[in-house]
Amino acid sequence: RYHTTFRPAPTPEIQARLRQNPRDKEENIQKRVENYYRNVKELEDFYEDAFYVNADQDPHAVFEFIESCIIKPLPYKK
Repeated sequence: RYHTTFRPAPTPEIQARLRQNPRDKEENIQKRVENYYRNVKELEDFYEDAFYVNADQDPHAVFEFIESCIIKPLPYKK
């Protein structure tokens, strides 16, 4: 699999043969994003004890954060 930005095809010949997945077209992505925003509030209400995890960091730091939230959750206002 190739990605136009992160992992482009190695040669122009291969790039010419590539096809885009129909699910990845802009209008389909837009529908999925709209569906997400339409339902996100209900999900937040249902999972009221959930917490936000910034997973864009070292895996050990993510694990430590999750563990600390489970063992001794931080107090918060509702």
